[in-house]
Amino acid sequence: MLFNEMTTRYLFFTGKGGVGKTSLSCATAVALADQGKQVLLVSTDPASNLDEVLGTPLSSQPVSVRGVVGLSAVNLDPQAAANAYRERVVGPYRSVLPDAAVNSIEEQLSGACTVEIAAFDEFAKLLGDREATRAFDHVIFDTAPTGHTLRLLALPGAWSGFIEANPGGMSCLGPLAGLQAQRALYAAAVSVLSDSAQTTLVLVSRPDNAALEEAERARGELATLGVRNQHLALNGVFTANRGDDLIAAALERRGAAAIAAMSASLVALPRSEVPFVPQGLVGITALRAIACPPAAVDSAGASAAVASLPSLPPPLALLVDELAEAGCGVIMTMGKGGVGKTTAAAAIAAALVRSGHRVLLTTTDPAAHVASAIGTPDAGLRVGRIDPAVETRKYQQEVMAAAGAGLDAQGRALLEEELNSPCTEEIAVFRAFARAVAEGEDGFVVLDTAPTGHTLLLLDAAEAYHREIARNSGEIPPEVRRLSSRLRDAAYTRVLVMTLPEATPVHEAERLQADLRRAGIEPFAWVINQSFLASGTQDPLLLRRGRDEIPFIQRVSTALSNRCTLIPWLAGTVAGQSGLRGILRADAA
Repeated sequence: MLFNEMTTRYLFFTGKGGVGKTSLSCATAVALADQGKQVLLVSTDPASNLDEVLGTPLSSQPVSVRGVVGLSAVNLDPQAAANAYRERVVGPYRSVLPDAAVNSIEEQLSGACTVEIAAFDEFAKLLGDREATRAFDHVIFDTAPTGHTLRLLALPGAWSGFIEANPGGMSCLGPLAGLQAQRALYAAAVSVLSDSAQTTLVLVSRPDNAALEEAERARGELATLGVRNQHLALNGVFTANRGDDLIAAALERRGAAAIAAMSASLVALPRSEVPFVPQGLVGITALRAIACPPAAVDSAGASAAVASLPSLPPPLALLVDELAEAGCGVIMTMGKGGVGKTTAAAAIAAALVRSGHRVLLTTTDPAAHVASAIGTPDAGLRVGRIDPAVETRKYQQEVMAAAGAGLDAQGRALLEEELNSPCTEEIAVFRAFARAVAEGEDGFVVLDTAPTGHTLLLLDAAEAYHREIARNSGEIPPEVRRLSSRLRDAAYTRVLVMTLPEATPVHEAERLQADLRRAGIEPFAWVINQSFLASGTQDPLLLRRGRDEIPFIQRVSTALSNRCTLIPWLAGTVAGQSGLRGILRADAA
């Protein structure tokens, strides 16, 4: 069993968004603490909901979890870490350098990469400084979705190498001399990550092709980084209670087929299977029930509750018709990882093309599944991807051509070294994002965004990226200059907030909406995806899940949104042209 048999001191839970990393990491932490162990549970996700799941308000310092003796938890706060990091770097120079020089350093430290490295510093301290976690037998990391986590785990080596190559130089993180003290900590973090006696990496996946493909990609990249002690956790394995129920049979069949098609490398890993749990996984009682699910389900009560529900929100097709009336612009699907942003974006793009519009479907998500979701695109649909590696090379070449043209050999060498900084990738991706948004002037751009925390970091950093791009290239491209105004223009950009009819996705989407409004962006509509309530199932487990969806569907449709649409859980494949058409219809089940 997964929950209480992990013996290494450090456990990392990672995987595609929405596969249950937080649920399984919390359940494991609770199980180990119930055995009498002292456990620290840490979230490195910018969009963490750890305090909601544990039922305990958390902070950037360890807090004892209510109802679990021996368990403490902490949320790494990227903004608080960045503020402390800036002061740590700038402080020693305040009484030494002129104000203009100090101001220059502070401006350099205003970028999103400072937030990233500051959060990483806190992470590295927990991992590489044994004294910081001396009181705990186990340290469990609940990480962000895979792409963000891979970057996080690659940072020790990336920054160590950059510091070593540029000991006296400058970067967007300020004077590199100020980072020298971190080298020993980074080296210790690398050592712990690669030590199989100390660290286990738990690859969490659903029995679903896309999630297992992501797990395989992560497995390979993490092995390359030296993290080889890996364990596969298959979450939500479903067994039908009724053989005549189309939805239940399809869910079981789809899961079995995905498991049978797993790569040989994943099959070779130690594996745990966690059964499908019908109730929401919020609170200590629910977390303990993951390891010991109830033997019976009140299907009669679930059926009665479903029968009493008022009319459901309309299908996605009606929303697409309204979007099409604009004739052009940007449509962005945003939300927690795993809520179906990619399939919804692909379905909307395909429908707009069928109605005669030219469409670019692209993604800012490192996982980049839009091409497989759309299948063979119709004429009029371009499918793209903002590839970080490609965009970084392009940006480096352009900066060297512009800013490096008037430099001598030494100056060009210093500029080239600076452009090898790991945070250059963030600037390059931001610029590519701005170019994609600009294409909405002449047609539709449907943007499948990365999970919430990463996307908000991208949007929040506009002004900092303006300064950094201007510093390196001497000018701000017009698409970058106009990005903020385009995103705030409700006639140009329409944000669709995606969620599932469950507690955590709805609450996180609510926080996303509040963050967007603070940035001057008003969401156009909410899309509730994968509803068992709307699927027509009569399977007892799925009926119970459907009953639990009711308050969340009602809250979204009556309190949180001006427009709301509902997509049922579909028995058919939700990829390719025929599958995407099914997503649009209310009767697709």
